[in-house]
Amino acid sequence: MWKTVRRAAWATVHLVLAAAMAFGMWIFVTVLLITAIGALTVVGVWLLPETVLLIRRIAGAKRSLTATWTGVRIPEVYRPLTGTVRERVVKAVKDPGTRTDARWMVAYWFYGALLALAVPLWPVGLVVDGVWCGLLRREAVVLPLIVRLADLEADWSTALLKPSPQAQLTARVEELAATRADAIAAHEAELRRIERDLHDGAQAQLVALSMRIGLARRAYGGDPETGRRLLDEAQEQAEKALTELRQVVRGIHPPILSDRGLAGAVRALAAGSGLDVAVDDGGLDQGVRAPAAVEAAAYFAVAESLTNVAKYSGVSRAEVRLVRVRRGLRVRVRDEGCGGADETGGSGLLGMRRRVAALDGTMEVSSPVGGPTVIEVELPCVW
Repeated sequence: MWKTVRRAAWATVHLVLAAAMAFGMWIFVTVLLITAIGALTVVGVWLLPETVLLIRRIAGAKRSLTATWTGVRIPEVYRPLTGTVRERVVKAVKDPGTRTDARWMVAYWFYGALLALAVPLWPVGLVVDGVWCGLLRREAVVLPLIVRLADLEADWSTALLKPSPQAQLTARVEELAATRADAIAAHEAELRRIERDLHDGAQAQLVALSMRIGLARRAYGGDPETGRRLLDEAQEQAEKALTELRQVVRGIHPPILSDRGLAGAVRALAAGSGLDVAVDDGGLDQGVRAPAAVEAAAYFAVAESLTNVAKYSGVSRAEVRLVRVRRGLRVRVRDEGCGGADETGGSGLLGMRRRVAALDGTMEVSSPVGGPTVIEVELPCVW
């Protein structure tokens, strides 16, 4: 019985908050009338986008209230209102999210007052359910109706505030356009890095090698010892050039990924990181492998994360976990360091996010000051 009462009490609190918001929406009619008059007279047309922004905040508060009750988040999909006054007005009017919020607002003026049905149920429920449950040991029948009213209010709000398919499609197109731009920028930066590495590294080594071989050939006839010394130096120069080329190749696509797969490559990466790294490969070395692009993105995410641990965390231990999920691959790197990771601070997290976004993946960084730091990357793929 007490459990039922507590549940009904929480439902009543939800309905009270919903009714208070509905009352506020009735007061908000005044703002809507002022905006409508201003838009009709053209003089106050600038009020329209500001009013739309205010409605978005109110709808956002309602989404949060509903999510608190249901435990399910309602996504927000809006077009940003930027640009000149005319552009902002056009975007506000054409945004599908505006129509969704307007439809919810009108409906909420009526169903937001479901509290009026819940209040009379309390005295009836305390008497009827008190006898029904206390004396007859039966299930409560009246107080659960209050919970159902709260569920009904939350269901209606969820259905009305959920973004329309058109809005979701528009947001998806914009997201893909942004990730495509990031991918192109990242690709160009990678090409410039490779060109710079080849020019300043391997090419310089090869030029020096050619010069030493030429000097050795000239000196060999008259001074064999000097010729041998120059050939020895040329051999060292050739080895340095090969090392430079291997590093460039590893930056494009590490050969160890092709040879040993992601699990083996991550273990090798952990062994060479200078840290005490616990690796859980999730059995990725067995069965079907992920696509090469996904493995490369996961490998570089682990490499960048371990580099950040070594440089910034102040600890010598880290954990790496690879998980094969239903629709992709999840990578999780954790350390108990000082935290405070900042994507704008030159830690490489922004580049990692761009690489992940280019594959339509997601990346979450949790790094409160004092730690721990957890970086979780999920990359979609078909197994």
